[in-house]
Amino acid sequence: MPKKAVVLYSGGLDSTTCLAIARAEGFEPYAMSFAYGQRHTHELQVAKANARAMGAVDHLVVEFDLRQVGGSALTADIAVPKEGVGSDIPVTYVPARNTIFLSFALGWAEVLGSFDIFIGVNALDYSGYPDCRPEYVAAFETMANLATKAAVEGKGHFHVHTPLLRLTKAEIIARGLELGVDYGRTHSCYDPAPDGTACGLCDSCRLRLKGFAEAGVADPVRYAVRSEG
Repeated sequence: MPKKAVVLYSGGLDSTTCLAIARAEGFEPYAMSFAYGQRHTHELQVAKANARAMGAVDHLVVEFDLRQVGGSALTADIAVPKEGVGSDIPVTYVPARNTIFLSFALGWAEVLGSFDIFIGVNALDYSGYPDCRPEYVAAFETMANLATKAAVEGKGHFHVHTPLLRLTKAEIIARGLELGVDYGRTHSCYDPAPDGTACGLCDSCRLRLKGFAEAGVADPVRYAVRSEG
């Protein structure tokens, strides 16, 4: 019988590939998305429309409002940078976001009787967010096995799977295509137009377009501008 796994699913390129990998590895994926007050709400529309089509057994959307906290261009009245990917942690970093997301995933996993959580973090072609690093993931996994009834009672050991962690964006795309991912049904832009057209200039768009270019494949989504990374 396939094991259940909670997969963090934003509707974006990485999380959709991660969902496909979980399926390929024999897991029953339970997709979890978040409506957290993000400015790029189109990603959530994509996630809601496509979770089951992408292979999720169930799809849970958790709602809370990080605009109350602010501190990010994605949750406050701060412009999304369009100058290209820099070396500093950008203002699109959302304080503690992956810790919050993984905590919700851990809770659902424990209720489902699952000990497997998938997250599409990447430490190569990414914007430099501190909660995408391998040492962060390892620390969260340690915490998960100290903080849950299921682990303390010895029913299992929680594992946070990061199949994309050490892949380039081009390698992620290639892997997804091998697994039949339809990237035309994904969305990555931080500052899309009202109709969902990607801006092409934010960090997320630039990294995505760079990945498709290096993979030698055309990106099927619409862009206002197709930057070159």
